[in-house]
Amino acid sequence: MTIQPNSLVKDLVIQIPGADDLFKHNRIDFCCNGNRPLDEAAGEKNVDVDELTEKLEALAEQAKQRKAATTFAWEDIRTAKLIDHIVFHHHDFLREEFQELTFYVNKIDKVHGPDQPFLIEVNRLFEELKADMLEHVHQEEEALFPAIIHYEETKTEEAYQAVIDQLQGFEDEHSKTGDLLRQIRETANDYVTPESACMTFRRTFNRLEAIESDTFQHIHLENNILFPRVVEPTTV
Repeated sequence: MTIQPNSLVKDLVIQIPGADDLFKHNRIDFCCNGNRPLDEAAGEKNVDVDELTEKLEALAEQAKQRKAATTFAWEDIRTAKLIDHIVFHHHDFLREEFQELTFYVNKIDKVHGPDQPFLIEVNRLFEELKADMLEHVHQEEEALFPAIIHYEETKTEEAYQAVIDQLQGFEDEHSKTGDLLRQIRETANDYVTPESACMTFRRTFNRLEAIESDTFQHIHLENNILFPRVVEPTTV
């Protein structure tokens, strides 16, 4: 994606995941004053527009790679590489997004909640999802994934059983995660914002929907590709 100096700040926030955090870090108002060209907004805050553009283009490239990964033939990839992808692509994404997005979900609840009461429930469900998922990915990295790698290396009955004993619990947690994501979507009216919604409101809903999309792909890789390699071993 090529970013021009006259690209509007508000358009960049809509088009590039993570642009809002970058603007926030540089004290550039993308919410109420987003209808300005990038070079003007950067100059007002004494931010180097070329450096800012490079960072925005890097974020756009990351988003492009993330989208491409959803159509990759992961069933042909070795288990260790698949696990690395899940950790560095999906787990790290969740940790970063939960950390950054908490501020925005709380903000739209506080600012718009009195007029849009459903945001209170969106915030509550988001906090539940965050707590569950952060613990879930931690346990996968500390217990389940090492057990799967050990089984791949040894193929012993003991190593096999160590994985099988854990799988049902993780699959149950995946089901709960799916239910929470569906509840958030339903409560958030399919992420359709009111016409009066500000840029922060709209962008927060875009990011919540992105978490949903990424998490469904994340769970698909585990439930349908990674876990069956132990339950139904292949030569991959």
